[in-house]
This record gives sequence, C-alpha cells and structure tokens, in this order.
Amino acid sequence: MQYDEQKVQDFMARMVEEFGAVASAPLIVLGDRLGIYKAMTEQGWMTSEQVAERAGLAERYVREWLAAQAASGFISYDAATARYRLENEMAMCFAEETSPTFVPGFCDCAEAMFRAIPKLEAAFRTGLGVGWHQHYPSLFKGTERFFRPGYAAHLVDEWIPALDGVEAVLKGRGAKVADVGCGHGTSTILMAQAYPNVTFVGYDYHEPSIERARELAGEADVADRVTFEVASAQQYPGSGYDLVAFFDCLHDMGDPTGAAAHVLQSLKPDGSWMIVEPFANDRLEDNLNPVGRVYYSASTMICTAASLSQEGRKALGAQAGEARLKEVVTAGGFTRFRRATQTPFNLVFQAQA
Repeated sequence: MQYDEQKVQDFMARMVEEFGAVASAPLIVLGDRLGIYKAMTEQGWMTSEQVAERAGLAERYVREWLAAQAASGFISYDAATARYRLENEMAMCFAEETSPTFVPGFCDCAEAMFRAIPKLEAAFRTGLGVGWHQHYPSLFKGTERFFRPGYAAHLVDEWIPALDGVEAVLKGRGAKVADVGCGHGTSTILMAQAYPNVTFVGYDYHEPSIERARELAGEADVADRVTFEVASAQQYPGSGYDLVAFFDCLHDMGDPTGAAAHVLQSLKPDGSWMIVEPFANDRLEDNLNPVGRVYYSASTMICTAASLSQEGRKALGAQAGEARLKEVVTAGGFTRFRRATQTPFNLVFQAQA
C-alpha cells in the first residue's frame, strides 16, 4: 500500500481533536447531572476544593474533571492561583437549560447512541430495525432537552406566525390542535402557554414519554387544556383539528405517507399541518457540513433504525430534504405544500388540503 505520510499525520492531528470531543461527552453529562456547572455559575474564580464543596462532591474527582474541562476550553484556568472559572458565556451552554445554546441534552442522546451499538451492529447485519422504545432512557430525556431550546426560541415567535392563517385561528377561541409524536410534550406545552384559548392533545406511541409529558403539563399548570394520549401517527383519534403538528418525527416513521393521509382526514377542510424537520438540502453533497454530520450520525443510530422497525420501512432519514418530504406529503393527499420558514437546524413546512 502506498500512501502520503504527511496526509496521514495531518489526519491524525485532526483525530486527536475528535478523540477529545468523544471523551468530553461523558464529562459533560457528569457535569450536568452532578450540578458542577451550576455550582460554578456566576461564582468567579474557584479552587477545586471550593467547587467540590459547593457541589457536594469528592474533591479529587472534581479536580480531575476541572482539568479536563480546562483542557477542552470549556472553563478558564489561572495557573498563578490554581483557580477555575466558568464564564457566563459557557454557563449559557452548560448550565442554563432555557438557553438556546444548551448543550448537555445532546450528550444525553450520545450516551444512548453508545449503548445502542450492540443492537445497531445486529441491525446492520440483518437489515432489521431498532425501535425508538428499544433505546436507553437517556435518549428520551436527551431528545426533549436537545430540542426544547430551539422550540422555545422559535416556535411561537417565528414558526407559527410564518404559517398562513394559523396564528389568527390560535389567538381566537375554540381551536383544536394535535401534536403528534410529541415525546415529552415540550412543543405542546409551549403552544398551550402561548395560546390559552386553544385545546391541545399530544400523541405518541411511547407510553413512558406520554407519562412524563403529563407530569410536565401539570408542572407548567396547563393540564386543564392539554391532554396526552398513547397513539400512533397513523391511528391517533379525533377529527376537526385546526392544526396538526409534527415536530422532528415524520422522518422516523415507517409509513410517513400513511401518516400524511391520516393527518388529512383528521383536519378541518381549511386546517393546516405544520411539519418541522431537521434542516437538510436535497442533495447529499450539499449536506456534507457540520450540521449534516450531526444529523446523519444521529439518523444512522436512531432515526433510520426506528423507521426500519415499523411497517412500511420508508427510512427517510433525518436528512430527507424538502423534495422527498413533499413527495411523501402529496402522496398522502395534500395538494399544497410550502416551506414556511427555516433555521440553521430546522425546516418548517405548511401543508393544506
């Protein structure tokens, strides 16, 4: 085998950075779950002893964790005083769950992806799927925490206003909204808080997620107008909905066209279907970028496998793109489909009869 030694060395220099990123992920999880980031927020320079005391943890572990965080550039280190500081900008990423830049939710998902390796190894060999419900529970919590900041930042202020005629309906009285594939119900609850005269129901086939959604609705004091029920996208009950919403889930479904057909018959004649999907261009070569890298990786481990576990096995993947999504939606009977708006991480579509 002939090869360019310099190219190999250059690539390995890059891989050292990759190794650091992989090794940092579990430390981010620990910092989040043990409250270390929160213990350091707005505290200024701290010794490892002070951090450990404030977090209620063993100092020797904390000292090594702090060194790793400093080496990653996540926290600052002052060699003259042997003190550490979590700057406010980093606290927005690691300690503030309402921040649009909150990071630990993705690391919860990464834990589940690593734990799923044996199942995915078997699936690669057989072609069979791995259902959403078959993953480690950190995936369900992590998905909610990962998507929540984006939904909180954009859903009410940008996405719904971008849908033709929908915001006016929701600001009136008596509207009905179904949030399908709702998971822990973050999107449902955010809409309920913004539109107090609307009745909302969230559907998901995953019963533990529905149970958690009910708890969160109670904590948010919207349980009088929000219900959560176990049901699939092809079989959820009810009709006459003014709006049906799918948040980052259509591509996970084995039969997305069947889901589209069911949405159509459940809507009012002038109702709308809001479809939020991961941002993607139509061509693979146009998705070979940092965002596409994250989404293709997650799609391999989670989304494609989930679809292949269901009847239909469409396996759109998380980078389906607008053209393929339009094919699915129009095949389900919708005649109008448009891109309403977008962010660097999401595409938002509106479909109507």
